[in-house]
Formats: sequence, C-alpha cells, structure tokens
Amino acid sequence: MTTSPYYITTPIYYVNDRPHIGHCYSTLLADVATRFQRLIRGEMVPKEISNRQSAIEVPRGDTHAGPSVFFLTGTDEHAEKVVTTAASHNLTPIEWADQNSAAFQEAFRGMGIEFDDFIRTTQPRHKDAVARYLKQLLATGDVAEGEYEGWYDVNDEAYVTETKAKEQNFLASNGKPLVRRKEKNFYFKLSTYQSWLEAAIQSGEIHIEPEARKNEVLGRLREGLQNVPITRPVTDDPATQFGIRLPGHDEHRVYVWIDALFNYLSAVDTPGRERFWPPTVHLMGKEILWFHAVIWPAILKALGREMPRLIYAHSHYTRDGVKMSKSLGNFIDLETIKAYTNKYGVDALRWYLLTQGPLHATDADFSHGKFVEVYNSDLANGFGNCVSRVSNMVGKYYEGRLPLSHALDSESSPYRATVEAWASHLSKSIEYFRTCENRFDLLGMVNIGMQLIRRVDLYIAETRPFSIAKSLASNPNDREQKMLDNILFVCAEALRIASLLLYPAMPTKIAEFWRRWDCAPPAGVPLAELAQFGHSTYGLKPGTKLEIGDALFMRIDPAEPAPA
Repeated sequence: MTTSPYYITTPIYYVNDRPHIGHCYSTLLADVATRFQRLIRGEMVPKEISNRQSAIEVPRGDTHAGPSVFFLTGTDEHAEKVVTTAASHNLTPIEWADQNSAAFQEAFRGMGIEFDDFIRTTQPRHKDAVARYLKQLLATGDVAEGEYEGWYDVNDEAYVTETKAKEQNFLASNGKPLVRRKEKNFYFKLSTYQSWLEAAIQSGEIHIEPEARKNEVLGRLREGLQNVPITRPVTDDPATQFGIRLPGHDEHRVYVWIDALFNYLSAVDTPGRERFWPPTVHLMGKEILWFHAVIWPAILKALGREMPRLIYAHSHYTRDGVKMSKSLGNFIDLETIKAYTNKYGVDALRWYLLTQGPLHATDADFSHGKFVEVYNSDLANGFGNCVSRVSNMVGKYYEGRLPLSHALDSESSPYRATVEAWASHLSKSIEYFRTCENRFDLLGMVNIGMQLIRRVDLYIAETRPFSIAKSLASNPNDREQKMLDNILFVCAEALRIASLLLYPAMPTKIAEFWRRWDCAPPAGVPLAELAQFGHSTYGLKPGTKLEIGDALFMRIDPAEPAPA
C-alpha cells in the first residue's frame, strides 16, 4: 500500500478573470487524482452515501500523521489590473478579489470538486511566508538589486524575451503592442542556474510531462537564460501599491508571478503540513509551464528545497473547432457549465471533460454533439444500462436478492474456472491501473472501469442468462439454475469493482449505485483489497437486495439542442 504523502496542486487562478472551462478542467483533473489516491490508500468514505457515516479521512499507519493526501488550489490576487478593474466597479482591490475568489470556489464546488485548501495570495499566511523566503534569497545573494530592460506584456503583466517578442510580432496577448520597459528593481539570478536546469530536466530530477512539453522547455533553454525581475517599483499610482513589499525595501513590491509561485510552498510550510513537501504533482495548463518548469525549480534550488516529483502541463480546450478567446466570446463560461450540469448532471459533465479533454500534448474540442455521443455511449447505453440489466434480471429471477455463486461448491465445480478467469482479469486490470497511476494517466485509470462494464455486457451476450431463465421456467433443473446464479453473481461483482474505478470521475452517480446495492467501500480499506473479485469481506454478499430505481443516466436525443 502507498504510504508516502501525496500533494497535488493546480495553478492559482487570476481573480480578474471569471471562471471558465479551462480553470474547471485543471481543477477537475486534480480532484479526480485526489479521489483516486484516497481510494488507493483507504482514506475515504463517500460523502454522498446518506445511510453511512459522513465523509472522513481515515489515517493509516501513524495515527498522529492524519490523512496522507492533500489537494491545493486557490487564487492569484496581487496584480495591477485588479486595482484598476476594482476602481472601475467602485470597489477596493480586496473587495474585487473577494468577489471573484468566491466565484472560483463556487464554480469548483458546482463541479463536485473537493479541495483540502483554497489559498489566496492576499492572506497573511501567504504574505508572511513570501517575506521569509525573499529574506533568505536576499541573504544568499540569489536576489539582488539591478536594472532590467525588456519587452513587457501589459495585459499579462509579464516580461517577454526578445525571441518570443519577435515570434509574436511584438504584440501582447490581447493584440496590443508590447511595451519596452526599463526599470530599477530586484531580480533573481536565474542565469546562474542554466547548466543545472538543463541537466536536471534531462535527468528527470525535474520531471516534466508530457514529453513534448519537456522538449519545448529544453529547446527554449538553449536560447540562454536572463536574470528575471521579481519586484516592481512602488509609485504614486495606486495600481503599484497593491502587493507584498520586499523585506527591507518598501519602495519595491513583489512581482505578481513570483508572489504566486510561492503559494505551493506557503500552504504547506506550516506545523502539521511540512510532510507534504515536495509536491507529488504540479498540474497546470501548457501556457504557464515555463514559470513552473524553469523559474520555480531554480528558486526552490536557491532555497534548498526538494523539487516537485512531477510537473504536468496539459493542453487546451477549443470550442466547436475554434480556439477560445475573449475577442470571439466563445469561452465555455460558468453559465454554460451550469446549464450542462443542471440539465444532464454534474457527473455527466465531469465524465466528458475528463475522458475527452486535453490531458496530453494536443488540444481537445468541446462540442455539444460530441458530448451527447459520449454521454449516450459511455453513460446511458454503457454503465447505466449495464447496471439496469443486471438489477432487472436479479429483480425478475430472484425477487431482487443477489444469488449465490457456486464456484466454491467443490474442487470440481464447473463454475470455478469462470470465477477464476474473472478474478485473474481483474488482477491484471489493477496491475495496469498502477502503471497508469505512475504516469498520471487519469484517462487510462477510469477507462479500466469502463472496459469492465463492456466486458460484463459481452459476457451477458455470450451466456444469455435471460434464455437460461426462460428454459428454467418450463424445465427447472439444478444445473441450469446454478449456471444462472453464477452468471448474475459474476456480473454484479464485476460491476461493483468497476464502480470503484469510476467513482473518482462520477462520485455522485457511483455513490447512488453503491446505495442501491449496499456496496459502498468501508472506511480504512485500500483499493487493492476492495478490488479483489469475490472478496469474502468486501465483495457482494449473496442475498443482498439490489434496488432497481430509475435509470442512472437517461439517454439524450441527438437532435436535442445544447442547453442554454
């Protein structure tokens, strides 16, 4: 069983933007990974199970250590545009940040996302920690005063290299011209870490995935590194006064991007949380990989801290084949997200985003037609229909009570081979699951569950239990009765195990399934035990009442328009 702590982070999101599908996608990935880890470690009891104890974290091993999984997200708030936008709404910067930070938390909770901590860069715990780290960097000489000149993107509040400025035709992200700036400020001596960064990325000490992203970073590193400004001068302009002051230099405030990076450390650099460092996974979109794969590791090296175990940069969503942008107004925003979850359920949207999303090196498209296709195939005709078929047959042939498997009636039982074959298949599936876990292949992990569903459907088609039942109705006999018993027990037990692997993606619907079949995983039991086929303690028990209920997922008419 896994014992080392698991710490996963998302980017912290800029409060001058409203939540959209990109923010929700990154945070959903982290939520699914977190749920998998708690399931693997035996540290969860689903909140959604109404007839069991409410969700708790169950410590394993050292009872004083507490849970071994920690999921952090939050908001990035110290930016000039926050001040100017707040003023345009007759609000103070902190009032504007409060409003939009709350919107992110609402959006994530609306997606069924359960984070352990939501950090805000305006919180004293973060600001005090940043001051400590900068004092250390000033003392070591890694941060020093100097003059910096370069191309500046006012929209993104970021300096742009000469090479990138040329590639962008000297235009900012919003299409306006880049600004040439020359400022006296403090900078981090990034250039001194050039050789170490290249070697660390090549060796895997700084582990970047997917491979294409790693190669991009190495290619850019070959252009050479410049020292990076980490402060901005404070002037009479109110927009320059919102932020953390550099210790001992009140005329300088910490540059927003540097301030933001420290959140990953400040959130756990406290009594009781130190054991979570270093992060197991830093998760983000590909557009901010440079900060996380180059600048942040160099700062951590200067601070004498361990490197994150994995820096994972996913790709982006497009919409109906077109890149999402503010100018086109085609972002999948919070209202659109709510329309989908209200009409089709939170789990349906979670499943679509997870399985069709840009987890790897290429972008992915969001379209209503594709959503309907995936929903009907995987959920309505797949998992939901398979559960209904098995429930209905048990209801019709056994008055709703799960029959006994006869695999262990005797050493020569003709049913033993079938059960052993299923157990062997499940064992191999869990081995592959571990492989997917190690490479952060969340899609591969949930797809093992969906493949089990398809295998059950195929098994039903091959064994035709409904035909056996029809034969028994006119000609009762012990051999066919035991055959039918065994088939339906095997189908039900395989569905139970498949549900464990689907739970992180669809916690609400799977919890409803567990309630109906009274098979919710008990607290404190790791996945390796829960997923054993026919486990004497955790497997389905003969005689268990399988409630039928309404369809878990109602089929969608393909002609139905997108919700609005």
